[in-house]
Amino acid sequence: MNGISAKTDGQSIIARLERLPQSWWHVKTRIVVGTATFFDAFDALSIAVTLPALVGLWKLVPGQIGFLISAGYIGQIVGAVFFGWFAERYGRIKALVGSVAILSLLSLACAFSWNYESLLVFRTLQGIGLGGEVPIAAAYIAEIAKANTRGRFVLLYESIFPVGLVAASLLAVWAVPTLGWQSMFVIGAFPALLIFLLLSLVPESPRWLVNRERISDADAVVSKLEKIISKGNVSSLPPPVPVPQPIPERARFASLFEGIYLKRTLVVWAFWFLSSLVSYTLIVWLPTIYRTVFKMPVADALLFGVLNTVAGLVGGLIAAFAVDAWGRRNWFILAFVGAALPLLWLGYNSDQLTATMVLWFSSACSFFASSMLLALYVYTPEIYPTRNRALGSSIATAWQRVGSIVGPMFVSFSIGGYGLGAVFLVFAAASLLAALIAVFLMQETSRRVLEELSP
Repeated sequence: MNGISAKTDGQSIIARLERLPQSWWHVKTRIVVGTATFFDAFDALSIAVTLPALVGLWKLVPGQIGFLISAGYIGQIVGAVFFGWFAERYGRIKALVGSVAILSLLSLACAFSWNYESLLVFRTLQGIGLGGEVPIAAAYIAEIAKANTRGRFVLLYESIFPVGLVAASLLAVWAVPTLGWQSMFVIGAFPALLIFLLLSLVPESPRWLVNRERISDADAVVSKLEKIISKGNVSSLPPPVPVPQPIPERARFASLFEGIYLKRTLVVWAFWFLSSLVSYTLIVWLPTIYRTVFKMPVADALLFGVLNTVAGLVGGLIAAFAVDAWGRRNWFILAFVGAALPLLWLGYNSDQLTATMVLWFSSACSFFASSMLLALYVYTPEIYPTRNRALGSSIATAWQRVGSIVGPMFVSFSIGGYGLGAVFLVFAAASLLAALIAVFLMQETSRRVLEELSP
């Protein structure tokens, strides 16, 4: 059968998976899984776009605002670690279903919050689902992508995240003043409807099945994909791509720090922490800064927030078409430096800032900062083997949540004491530190089969 060995083992199954051309099945899978990620982003930003209204309604002070933003990320740390373990033990699809169910139901609970304390509790619990969905989805998408176009394939999928941010920002401009802040959380409950599509249309990852030594199940999935993609003419497919023999081992937390994986783990943890410190903090705090520091009306503050997220979306789309050709390392260096420069300008000119100045320079920062966060969803699954890919990716993104906790709290306490200038300068220093790590310690992963990169 066109060079396929009669022997069905893990190596031959992955070789057959790698040879599959990109098809409508890949697009459909990205749409289904991507819709869940879209609403993950929508729900992640819902607190930022409702806060300008809640500040006046509940008379919130800066410390309460920062804690409310950060509380969701505490839940996300728990969700990232738990669902990373769950995905290695029970499968990628079951982990996605569980995380989507939690983020949807708790979004609805947030809509029924009656005061600051109840919203704080519900938002923290919703974070468990929010923290679990994105890294598991990224690991799954990476596992079905071809090596030579994996960067573009994953980044185009991940670009749905900033689309979700933009959608939340745009909708909030109308919905929050017209329907009330609760409307954003009601809409955020919609992904519960995706559970049936995930279970019926998206198969389990063949790579995960091979690692669990469920060879017949993996063979059945790949055989079905071969028939779908070739329209029944399997012999027309290209020859299987040579790949290393996968090692069927169970996930272990300790193995993230063994051998070649120690440096990889520390590097990617630093990237996630530093990039989220810059990117997510700006995303969630800027609408409130426009409202409280520059005294803008709620609708105008939200509209400025839309422009910031649009800049991040454009940056992510450009990165999708550059990351395979330029390489992961080159893009990371460019993105980290590109994010730092406008922050340095804002920091050094803080005494004469206007809302418009902040908009333009923070948007330039968002252009690069969002692209590096998206590129991390490409890079992180690549540096771990299948047995630890979901766990390693999820724990790495937990450091994103740590940065997202530290950043808003830092902003809330710094604005009153040190001013906006100090905030921007600290974030610029964080981005430049990440650039230095990329220059000296980052490994290039472009266009290589996952099993070759991470044995």
